[in-house]
Amino acid sequence: MTEPEWPPEPPEPLAEGRWLWRRLYVFGASFGLWSLLGQAVDRATPQTLPRLAEGLMALLALILILYLVAPTAQQLVTLTANLKLRLAGGAR
Repeated sequence: MTEPEWPPEPPEPLAEGRWLWRRLYVFGASFGLWSLLGQAVDRATPQTLPRLAEGLMALLALILILYLVAPTAQQLVTLTANLKLRLAGGAR
């Protein structure tokens, strides 16, 4: 029997297997939301446009924060694996 290698090699990055479908879904959803946004702005009265703009800026800020701060799929897998190891080790 051979000894396991230490330190173990880092796992390969996750392949983005469905990148085409994910991009098509995002494109379709973005187009639909863009259309709905255009309709909302067209129907808004001049008095409600400032409130609508503030809401849209808040939504944009939330999306940017999530985009910049949210972990990648690889980071989520690593965090989950570490959590499982810690929970299994702590249950003894």
